[in-house]
Amino acid sequence: MVDTVIHSELFLLTLTVGIFLLSGFIFRKTKFMLLHPVLLTAVAVIIFLKTANIDYSHYKQSVALLDFALGMSVVALGYLMYEQVERLKKATMPVVGATLAGCIVGIGLVVGIALMFGMERDIITSIAPKSVTVPIAIAVSEPLGGHVAVTSVVVFCTGVLGSICGPKLLALVGVNDPMARGFALGAASHGIGTARAIELGAVEGAMSGLAMALTGFGTAVLLPIVEKYLY
Repeated sequence: MVDTVIHSELFLLTLTVGIFLLSGFIFRKTKFMLLHPVLLTAVAVIIFLKTANIDYSHYKQSVALLDFALGMSVVALGYLMYEQVERLKKATMPVVGATLAGCIVGIGLVVGIALMFGMERDIITSIAPKSVTVPIAIAVSEPLGGHVAVTSVVVFCTGVLGSICGPKLLALVGVNDPMARGFALGAASHGIGTARAIELGAVEGAMSGLAMALTGFGTAVLLPIVEKYLY
């Protein structure tokens, strides 16, 4: 009976949402970096699935509603961008320049540091698209010989780190403009950073969503060129 309940789709969906809400409460109280709700939820769910011997494919099917909700959140993000369309029109050139700079620096630093440490090509390819959302990162790295698992973990960690440290780091270096703050978060830490940007304000959220999309496109174009040049 207990085993049947644990394996039920409703239980797994409720458990995931409950763990995330509890993780969010813990993080707000402690402000401890390693207790970020996304990270804490992922670890807790992995431990539970392993302990209960639940196959990931079954779990993924059980939380399909959350995937649907994620798609709806993207639509909501588009509305935020629409509300800020006049601001965006006035900042076309800075946005283009920031996107280009972000893609070059984001990929260049990773590739440069990895080469310094003598990493293999497949690992470099796997970690280079760290700053774009997982579906784009995988679509870019896998055809070039990257490892999906490595790419997914690196992108996840980048998003969590950017969400936690990004706002504080921007404040520390004197970046207080909401458009600049939002764009920086989206360009550096994709969807998780965008979620944090939305908490900061509507302008930050809109710019972060725009940066996430443009950085994804720029990385998809730039990374194959870097690969061809290096190898």
